[in-house]
Amino acid sequence: MVAVTGPVAVVTGAGRGIGAATVAALCRAGWSVLAVDSCADDPVLGYRLACREDLAAVVATAGESAKAVIADVRDPDAMLAAVAQAEQRWGGLDAAVACAGVMAGGKPQWELDIAVEKAVLDVDLGGVLNLARAAVPALLRRPVPRHGRFLAVASAAATRGLPQLAAYCAAKAGVGGLIRALAAELAGTGVTANAVSPGSTDTAMLTESARLYGLPLPETFAVQQPHGRLLVPAEIAEVLTFLAGPGSSAMTGALVPVDGGLAL
Repeated sequence: MVAVTGPVAVVTGAGRGIGAATVAALCRAGWSVLAVDSCADDPVLGYRLACREDLAAVVATAGESAKAVIADVRDPDAMLAAVAQAEQRWGGLDAAVACAGVMAGGKPQWELDIAVEKAVLDVDLGGVLNLARAAVPALLRRPVPRHGRFLAVASAAATRGLPQLAAYCAAKAGVGGLIRALAAELAGTGVTANAVSPGSTDTAMLTESARLYGLPLPETFAVQQPHGRLLVPAEIAEVLTFLAGPGSSAMTGALVPVDGGLAL
């Protein structure tokens, strides 16, 4: 076991995008972080996912306070093993942040290949369920008074009907429902559950969304947001870091819009 004085987190989808930015933000705030990513492409998806080199670079930048683990959020046993590794290495777990996500679609729901639909649902919703199943018991293993946090990345798509992205919308709406249910189930334990709902953010997933819609550049989505620009992953990560900390003690069951005003 490595001696630590600060809090401990597990972050999935840590190889790039919002997950990578969240690892960096938490480490800057004094956390020890287990950075988890599958580091493998999915043949049914139309774009490349994060690779081992991406995850290694995230951890190298964070320094000794981060450790990389290659694991697929679709595998419940892999999530249990990742959480156990965090507990064994640092003595416990204080936050779990579900950032892993994929994008696919480009057709009406009834025309989308079932394998593609399943990939989106299994990662974007199933991966959050699997992390919760593994992490919440670990959060509850901390002694009273607890200050545990279960966090997830939802999306503006959780409440907006986006054509040709039905599976993604369904998954993200499911994340919102899960967070509200967890908040109710965890009442009185000292562990809270919250999510962020980003707007159009400059990530590989947004680039894939632009491709699916036949748009020349992801920046095209910026006009939907009163900010008039794409968000950057670090902006989402800063809110997740706040939610992971003591300042969010009055919040549970919340889906926090971090969307440049898109929800307006």
